[in-house]
Amino acid sequence: MNISQYTSEFKYNWKLAAPVMLGMLGHTFVSFIDNIMVGQIGTAELAAVSLGNSFMFIAMSIGIGFSTAITPLIAEADSSNNLQQARSTYKHGLFLCTVLGILMFLVVYFSKPLMYLMQQPEEVVALAIPYLDLVAFSLIPLIVFQAIKQFSDGMSMTKHPMYATLLANIINVILNYLLIFGKFGFPEMGIVGAAYGTLVSRVIMVVYLWLVLRFKERSGRIVKDIKFFVLDTLMIKRIINLGSLSAMQMFFEVAIFTAAIWLSGLLGKNPQAANQIALNLSSMTFMVAMGLSVASMIRVGNQKGLQNFKELRRIAFSLFLLGTLFAIFFALVFFIFHKSLPNIYVDLSDAENYADNMQVLSIASKLLLAAAFFQISDSIQVVVLGALRGLQDVKIPTILTFVSYWVVGFPVSYFLGKEEMYGSFGIWLGLLAGLTTASILLFIRFNSLTLKLINEKEIQQEKIQ
Repeated sequence: MNISQYTSEFKYNWKLAAPVMLGMLGHTFVSFIDNIMVGQIGTAELAAVSLGNSFMFIAMSIGIGFSTAITPLIAEADSSNNLQQARSTYKHGLFLCTVLGILMFLVVYFSKPLMYLMQQPEEVVALAIPYLDLVAFSLIPLIVFQAIKQFSDGMSMTKHPMYATLLANIINVILNYLLIFGKFGFPEMGIVGAAYGTLVSRVIMVVYLWLVLRFKERSGRIVKDIKFFVLDTLMIKRIINLGSLSAMQMFFEVAIFTAAIWLSGLLGKNPQAANQIALNLSSMTFMVAMGLSVASMIRVGNQKGLQNFKELRRIAFSLFLLGTLFAIFFALVFFIFHKSLPNIYVDLSDAENYADNMQVLSIASKLLLAAAFFQISDSIQVVVLGALRGLQDVKIPTILTFVSYWVVGFPVSYFLGKEEMYGSFGIWLGLLAGLTTASILLFIRFNSLTLKLINEKEIQQEKIQ
């Protein structure tokens, strides 16, 4: 086997994936900054942001998962120069994501009473509810942004969403500082200030990206002058068929991490705050894999448009290899620095909360050991899933993700996560089991499907000859 046939693709894969990674890291960085700033107030506030965001994660996963249907359709239309299909995909994708954003906001807004039924600490619930009101509304601009971003990614214009996210981050950090702590004459709003920062930054993100794409020649001919309410039922069905299953795949994975937040809440506010620290750090490294997953979707989608399945397989394997190398690096970072990384989230000079903070640090450092191990399986499963979406193969992978996370992963988390078993660490062992199962099953699916497509193409060519 000649390894250079895969490594030769690294440069172009990185060129496509790096802006997506930075953009995705930007999303996570918003919550990273929120967590650090809120963590300075106290562990109850940090747990409240964790609980509020657990509802958001589920809604975001559905919105972001659904919007990924746009990328392979645009990539296929772009590689075959089909302007009409590109315009239709953009318009219908944007329409459906806008409707979905409004729907997700309403679902989260009216599901707040569930917090009282989940046996979460009372002081945490009281803080989480006003925070969630505002953050829920920010789902509308976030999911609209996702639609425009996925279009931009599908056109291989991955830099512009990155700039939009970086701009949003800067605004979010400034507003957080002003509104959480009440600086420069602004009111001191605590965690509600963090929610205002998130909402404003997400609105600016949408406006910026839409304006940039409208005035770029390559994308402008697609996004300009669309008749938003003149809709084609067939295109709506096609996007819904792809998008709903992609949304379910992301939902199954995000929901098990959300279940980990809730299971941690049953153990108390300190295990829940520790879980939030480990989850936030893991989600930052996961965004690198997500960047490669989008690159995988774009490149596989392009080769599908060209019907070049041998090249498709070679390119996909180069992305799997690159993802694995990154994952090994992050696994080593987590393993070596598992004790020092959680320190950035708490105020060690806070004498009043010292005992709580030390317990949080102790639990979080153990969770990072589990996170170190699942870096590799997490990276493989998401990059392979991107390649399968590029092939527009979504039905079987949806079943495989459900089995991995909810038939294998969750029962392990539930059983080992009890206080008398391994507590928080047991919950994360379940996450490790689910992600490892997903990576194996999805790789088997991609491998068999691409070999079948190559075989069918060869038979077809023999018949023509």
